[in-house]
Parts: sequence; C-alpha cells; structure tokens
Amino acid sequence: MSKKVLIVEDVFIEANNLEMILEKAGYYVTGIARSVASARKEIERESPDFVLIDIFLQGPQTGIDLAWELKKQEIPFLYLSANSNRDTLEQAKQTGPYGFLVKPYRERDVLVMLEIAVYQHNNGREALLKNPVRKKTASNGNFHGIYGNSQALNQVVEQLEVVGPTDTSVLLLGESGTGKERMAEVIHQLSNRSKGPLVKVDCASLPPTLIESVLFGHERGAFTGASERRIGKFEQAIGGTLFLDEIGEMPLDMQAKLLRALQEREIERLGSGNVIKVDVRVIAATNRNLEQEVSEKRFRMDLYYRLNVFPVLIPPLRERGGDIALLANHFVAMYCTKFGKPVKKIGPAAMQTLLAYSWPGNIRELDHVTERTVILTREDEITQFALTPQPVAAAVHNAHTIKTMAENEKEHIITVLKSVNGKVSGPGGAAELLGLPPSTLNARMKKLGINTGKSFH
Repeated sequence: MSKKVLIVEDVFIEANNLEMILEKAGYYVTGIARSVASARKEIERESPDFVLIDIFLQGPQTGIDLAWELKKQEIPFLYLSANSNRDTLEQAKQTGPYGFLVKPYRERDVLVMLEIAVYQHNNGREALLKNPVRKKTASNGNFHGIYGNSQALNQVVEQLEVVGPTDTSVLLLGESGTGKERMAEVIHQLSNRSKGPLVKVDCASLPPTLIESVLFGHERGAFTGASERRIGKFEQAIGGTLFLDEIGEMPLDMQAKLLRALQEREIERLGSGNVIKVDVRVIAATNRNLEQEVSEKRFRMDLYYRLNVFPVLIPPLRERGGDIALLANHFVAMYCTKFGKPVKKIGPAAMQTLLAYSWPGNIRELDHVTERTVILTREDEITQFALTPQPVAAAVHNAHTIKTMAENEKEHIITVLKSVNGKVSGPGGAAELLGLPPSTLNARMKKLGINTGKSFH
C-alpha cells in the first residue's frame, strides 16, 4: 500500500509541483491544505503517514504550530521552507522534524529526503528511543575502516548505512580530528558511485582567488597565468563524489557560485561560455556551527539548507571512551607493521593514561600520539605515552568559563605552538603534531587571529 502524504503549502504552484512529484513516484497525496485549520481537518479525515509543512501559511498560525500537534500524534513531518531567520529556525528545530526541503524543489531531492525520513521514522530515531541497545558495527569493531563499538559511534554508522546507498547530499558535522574525511570515504564506498572517483577539496587551504578555478576549472588565457586549460574538481568528480572539507571556510561570494552549481547541476569553466552538466554527489564537512555562521551573515542560509539534506553529527572522542582502547590497539598494530617494531601490546598504566585524557585533537591526535610512541619504543610493550598538556580541562565543567569552539581551538593551537617554540611546518612542527597540512594550519591561525610572526615560549 502506498504511503499517504499531506501537503501543507499555501502557494498553489509549489504545492501542485510537489503533488505531481509525489504521485509520479507512487505516493498517495491525501490533499493540499493552505492553513493550519484546513490541515487539521485533512489529518482527522485521512490520517496521513507523513506531512510536508511550509512554515509560513495562510491564517494566524504557522507550520510550527501544526508541527507541535503532529509531534504529539507521532506523525512524522518535513518542513518545506528555508526562508526563515535564526529564531524561526530554532523554533522549527525544537519540534523534531525529519529535515528541511529547500525551495525550489528538485524531484530527486524530494523523493530521497522523504524516503530517508520514512526509514528513519520506522527504523532509526523512534526505534532508538524505544530500544537503546544498538547493534555492533562488527565483531571486531571495524566498519569499513571506522573503528569503535560505542553506542555513539554505532548511531553514526547506522546513519551512514541508511544514506550511503542513496544519492543525496550529506553534511558531516564535528570537531577537527573526529574522522569526517573517513566518514565521507565510507559513504562513497557504500554508494552506487563507488566505482567512480572520490574527489576531495580542502576549502580551508585554498586561496580565495583560486577557489573558483579549482572547483570549476578554467580555459587557457582565462586570467593572467592561465597558460593551459585546467579541469576543475566538479568535472573530475563526474560519476562519483565530491567531498568539500571545511566548507565553513568558503568565502561568501564563492558560496553563491557553489549554490548555483548544486542547484543546476552544471558549471562553466572560467573563460568559457559553455555549460557543462555535472552528475556529482556532494558531501560537505565542517567543524563550525553553520547555523551560527548563517545568523552572523558569514554563511548563506540557502546554501546551508542545500547541503544540510542529511546531517550526520560525529561525536568527539571524549564521548566515545569505550572506543579509545580499540583505536589505540589498532594504531599500534598498524604502526608496528609499518615500522617493523616488536611492540605487541599497551601496558595497563599506559592504557589508563590514554583513557584519562580528554583528546582535544580527537582521533587524529590519538593516531599521531600512537605513531610517535611506537617509533620511540624498543621493547615489546608500551609503558607510557607522552601527551600534550590539556589547556582547557578546567573550563569544561565551569559554566562561567565555558569557551566557544573557536576559543578552545585557538588556545589549543597556541599551546602546541608553544611546545614547539613557534615552529609551524616541517618535522616536529605544530602542523605535524596537529595532523594538519601546514597551509591549513596557517589558514586556521589567520582565521583565529593567531600572529604567525609571534614567538611562542
């Protein structure tokens, strides 16, 4: 039996377009309501399985008012409107929607988003509330190279399993070093594009003057220094996946051009008037709070919604305490093989040191700490780990001294710079310790206001 969907939208053209998309895909549209009052009548008469709600409707009540009623009735719903300010967005999110569909609607996005929402309602979020015991990723805690058996990680893995085989956009959210790039690789592996290319772009390391050329390419003579044609990352990713890492660092003017490429699925190389169709799946990642960036006019709201079709929040390592030992043993085995070392195990005292540490650099920091320790260990057992002093431990539990992510990041970078006497790149430099390319670290330092010419002691 086909799913019954109610459309609550007061703009006739948009509502009619949605109805045609849904009916063509086999859904049964119970009706179109243009106000909360008429929606109530439709819900009572038809008992829809799912509701699509615009936020701003005819009459005194909004879609948010209706959403609260749907939540009480346990009827899943998606919001249709992205034309709201931050306060409205916060109010909408509190109702627990299964996502936001962006206007103008594209058939593929509508159907994929609805399919994922239905799946989540039947098997994901609601099931989790009723049954908090999750399946393990694998008997050895390894899911396509993602290691861990904690409930927090298993929830992420389940989301990857759901969204991976689809073709929808994914937004990976989480602190630096949590493994967002690995998550993107797994999503690509699980998709029907796995035989196609996975093209990665670090938005933070690209100079603003070059990012358009890197993404879209250019023709010979398009600008001074363009001595030959260059194929951009979008074209390179045709038939595969484009991973836009650190998307929150992209300049505003470039965001508008990226949005057009995502909406139209076409690009133009610089210096060319020819339109190139690009069949590309986009995965984006950021360690920034994009909603805050939107509210402070540093990130476009329409681009945020276009990317935020399926958000995945990756927990920091400190919230995955049960995974630390498994990850550490994995890294030890990997580096012992790589360097031909005799190390066979981590001693109890050394493991306790790892478990007691808060890991501000997350998995990346654990990886590099383990690599250095294996290199320095000559016995068959690791007895101690040299860990970076934790700069923000006292602030974590004090409500009066809680710092923003940017403040914590800045303080952590300065602490590492001090430990290496201000050395940014090269062996033993801050970039190496933080697991970042020197260009990315320099970009982060500039963004955070850290004086690159300062001496740190």
